Amino acid sequence: MKKSFAFFLSVVLSSSLVVFGQPQAAAKIVPPVSVAKKVVSTEEIERDMAEAFTLIQDNYISKKIDYNDLMKSSIDSMLHQLDPHSNYFDAKEAEQFRTDQSSQYFGIGATIGDLFENGETSTFIKATFENAPAHRAGLRYGDRILEVNDVSMKGKIFSEVRTFLRGPRGTVAKIKFLRFGANAPQTVELIRDGVPQPSIPEAYMIRPGIGYIAMTGSFNQTTGDEFRDALALLKKQGLQGLIIDLRGNGGGLVREAYRIASSFLDNGQVIFTQKGQLGKTADSYPSQNGSPDKTPLVLMVNGGTASASEILAGALQDHDRAFVVGETSFGKGLVQNPFSIEYGSMLLLTIAKYETPSGRLIQRDYSDGNLYNYYNKSGADGEPPVFKGTEKMTDSGRKVYGGTGISPDEIIKPQTITQAKAISQAKLNDSIFGFGLALAFGKVAEFETYKVDREIKFNYDIKSTDFVITDSVYNTYKKYAVDKFKLTVAQIDKERSYVERVLRTELVTAAFGSQTSFQVFNEFDNQLLRSIELVPKAKDLAIAAAKANMEKKVTTNK
Repeated sequence: MKKSFAFFLSVVLSSSLVVFGQPQAAAKIVPPVSVAKKVVSTEEIERDMAEAFTLIQDNYISKKIDYNDLMKSSIDSMLHQLDPHSNYFDAKEAEQFRTDQSSQYFGIGATIGDLFENGETSTFIKATFENAPAHRAGLRYGDRILEVNDVSMKGKIFSEVRTFLRGPRGTVAKIKFLRFGANAPQTVELIRDGVPQPSIPEAYMIRPGIGYIAMTGSFNQTTGDEFRDALALLKKQGLQGLIIDLRGNGGGLVREAYRIASSFLDNGQVIFTQKGQLGKTADSYPSQNGSPDKTPLVLMVNGGTASASEILAGALQDHDRAFVVGETSFGKGLVQNPFSIEYGSMLLLTIAKYETPSGRLIQRDYSDGNLYNYYNKSGADGEPPVFKGTEKMTDSGRKVYGGTGISPDEIIKPQTITQAKAISQAKLNDSIFGFGLALAFGKVAEFETYKVDREIKFNYDIKSTDFVITDSVYNTYKKYAVDKFKLTVAQIDKERSYVERVLRTELVTAAFGSQTSFQVFNEFDNQLLRSIELVPKAKDLAIAAAKANMEKKVTTNK
């Protein structure tokens, strides 16, 4: 142990020496006290750390010490003295990081959910993904999972069942299940495989002429290609205005954000600048597109929009190429680079910072060194505290500021409900799911048209006439919920709109898959509905920017 730890620590230090040995843009979160500092060599650090771990090993009260966790927490603490985003990944976490970057996970490829009925929790298949192992095996909405690899799933919630379904590529998942309404269970053996996790789960025409692209996944290796394909599909359907939804997109590969920004920015327009070594290096990344797309853009952001997402939003906003709406983005403008070290581990180290085309800093303040405050700080209205950096101008002369992420051109707060209302709605979920199963399998008299007796039809855009929850359907559900789940009429009627929305979502999921089901909820999203109204404004903004750029070119050529 003593020898292996010392060797491991030396590997960590030597692998990162080129970075740790140079001052960084955010080298200290906690201001140093006014005491003369002794320059410490990496050899001394290695010796002291090894000695500390040896003392722990020989003298600690308990011999049950997880040295991997101890090492990880030590390195994490060291890195977090630098900035909030430098991290150490052990071998397992590093492998997961690489898997996430590849836009996939390994498992059977199914969405699952719980039903609590008759005092017991059961997990059901809700949808499968196209060409995934579960889809190829014929699993479908309403299949109750009984066992996985001979281990009973009885009483387990879906998050526990999911851990049994996922696993390394090429391994077997033997699933025993009971189809809804059947008498005898069935068993299938699936070979786990890569299941796509697209950056763009949904792209469709939300209104005539107006397209919607949900770019709510991370920026991974496939993001640029996914976006190109989605844009081409919408153009074939008469695209005249586009809404790009970046809410909750925490970032990822910057090169993919660059590719998407380049789609809309003219040749030579800067997308972002990367500065490292306390400003000693500065590299600008301009668009290289001689014929950019001219479709008017509305860009949706919120507090979960971060990093590469903010680079995309900042570039399109600074060039007045998109009208940005929603809530202020997170404010992560630091560049991380992965450094592989032995034993499969990885250091994700901050090496530079980003600026938008106008020169705005995206990064929010982290000078107090408190990670909780950094990730949770907000003003009285829920927005990040206002910190106006140097005033900058967009191409058409609008004022923008840095220091707290990307502020929207129009703030649109999401609709919220009280905790009491959320609890009230949650009490209805089991009865809605149960009734949805009965409808989908044709077990409710007089509603055979709601039966879904086929495989999922993927890549479908729902119509207003699909699975309409009529008064008759609602009243039949209400009787079912009162009789079988002991709910009251008052409980149900109080949340009628919620019942109708979720019940329709269940049926759309059964027929068209879980990704398409989000189209139902989009019709109740106040931020998205307002974005649709703002498409003409985005068009006017783009025209103003084009005019301003033309005038600049004329002036430059004189």
